[in-house]
Amino acid sequence: MVTTNAPLRAIDAEGGLSLPIADYGLLSDCSSASLISRDGSIDWLCMPRFDSPAVFARLLDADAGHWSIRPAGAFTSSRRYLPGSLAVETIFTTDAGEVRLVDVMAAAEAQRGHDLGLGAPHELLRSLDGVSGRVDMVMELAPRPEYGLVRPLFRQTDGGGRTFGGPNQLVVSSTVPVTVEGATMRTAFAVGADETAGFAMRWAPVESVAPQATPAARVAERIADTVAAWRSWEGLHDIYPGEQHELVRLSSRVLRGLTYRPTGAIVAAPTTSLPETVGGERNWDYRYAWIRDASLTLQALYIGACPDEAADFVSFMTSSAGGGAGTEHSLQIMYGIGGEHDLSERELPHLRGWRASRPVRVGNGAWAQTQLDVYGELLDTLHRYQEQLGELHPEIRRFVTDLADTAARRWEERDAGMWEMRGEPRHHLSSKVLCWTALDRAVKLGPKLGEHARTEAWTRERDRIREAVMTRGWSQKREAFAQSFDSDELDAAALLMPIVGFLPATDPRMRSTIDAIARDLTQDGLVLRYRNEEGLNADGLTGEEGTFVICSFWLVSCLAQAGEGERAERLFAQLSGFANDLGLLAEEIDGRTGELLGNFPQAFSHIGLIGAAWEIDQARANAARS
Repeated sequence: MVTTNAPLRAIDAEGGLSLPIADYGLLSDCSSASLISRDGSIDWLCMPRFDSPAVFARLLDADAGHWSIRPAGAFTSSRRYLPGSLAVETIFTTDAGEVRLVDVMAAAEAQRGHDLGLGAPHELLRSLDGVSGRVDMVMELAPRPEYGLVRPLFRQTDGGGRTFGGPNQLVVSSTVPVTVEGATMRTAFAVGADETAGFAMRWAPVESVAPQATPAARVAERIADTVAAWRSWEGLHDIYPGEQHELVRLSSRVLRGLTYRPTGAIVAAPTTSLPETVGGERNWDYRYAWIRDASLTLQALYIGACPDEAADFVSFMTSSAGGGAGTEHSLQIMYGIGGEHDLSERELPHLRGWRASRPVRVGNGAWAQTQLDVYGELLDTLHRYQEQLGELHPEIRRFVTDLADTAARRWEERDAGMWEMRGEPRHHLSSKVLCWTALDRAVKLGPKLGEHARTEAWTRERDRIREAVMTRGWSQKREAFAQSFDSDELDAAALLMPIVGFLPATDPRMRSTIDAIARDLTQDGLVLRYRNEEGLNADGLTGEEGTFVICSFWLVSCLAQAGEGERAERLFAQLSGFANDLGLLAEEIDGRTGELLGNFPQAFSHIGLIGAAWEIDQARANAARS
């Protein structure tokens, strides 16, 4: 555990209060998520789903709701995840003594193993234990549903309180007396050594029978049961034997926590509009299931946990895509976690944004983009998991065929690229390479596809793509593979070429590309996705962004594959050192300050960590054999 002084909430230009993104920890019940700060405040909570309107949104505006439990006076804090779980334990130390706070989003009672996340009760549990002395505490609960628009009626009841009005119901239980003032519940109390206090808050839709929160006296018991549920899942999935065992285990838990268990969808991150640049416009909603991110998540879990989630995800994708994979329209790059197609983007002008970074957006306009890389990422995952999926059902065989046929038919088109650029479509190199991947994996899956296999046609188009990439994708000026055909711009997505097996990292052209990216597309050794030039940038947006964590881990993987183990290990240590005290990574790192930026925690970043750790292990094993 890392001990810190109580964090200060930075006052932005409009009077909002913002903590550093790294000050937060993730709580998840595999249906929804919340973020808790080092000072004991839950500042982000969406229920009942990851993409539901937030009940607490102080993360994005000081007045948009929170639930704080903290000492009344000055304190320092330290925290950790209870081993094998996503329960956060925070130790508050004051001059008067020490207390222990444990926070968790509840699992269904007595749930174990692969069932983790089914039937989530949509409940936050918070338990305090006195460790030493006697500490004065304060609790403030200010629910503000619909991203802070609703100030619900709050009625005090025996042992807690209940809200009325707005789109949902919240019921609170407490072992200490509380008072309600307007739409806020408060209490001040003291906890001595060996004394406890418990709090629970349960969500229910407005049309349901009034819910009952866990009795406050049972909160500690229910927390222990939820921790046991997480540990039982990890016990079945703890398969990674490498040197970075603890980091990989934690990243695997985070990825599991970003899985929407009812459907098998996997969100890119549990937050919206945490900016890529402080005060900038690059603020996106990541609470959806990107084919790219979810496919790579499953590949990371194949290394770091186990393949049991694959069948759920494949079912989600085949049902979400419907018949769209084989039509004249593109497979969507992303879906809602319930399979929704329309994710229209809008702004929430009433929210000031994290450090005044506006606009705050919900929905994501990228859903309507054409991104041809998705065929490769999805087919690569299906190929990797073919043994676990067993005999492919007729629907899946047709789905694979449709994906491969569409990649073969459309690979010569321009698209927005995997970075979702909002400028003019291009012939992105990464999209061509991943269409090659789609056809390569379809050829390998051919024996499982029966009469649906078109192996000869797929092989022919795969080879045409390879020829085009090797000729039009190479920049003589850069001596590297470029961002798009017939250009000289660098793009970190070229690092995927050895990772997907298009070219070995030891190939002279690939080595030259790795060196060019490490030299010309980095800040303090960390990798940018691409560089923007002057004014309105090539990606259609103004401003810059931080270094991209997964791209930096891709560089680690490529260095390891190229036999440069020491360089790979140094960069891995540098990158993992940017994780916060709980081991969580955001999407980006500010190359000047080292601050975490972007939505948090980011599945992509933890995917990169797992893959890079595995590649380093392989490099060591190869070195030992030589």
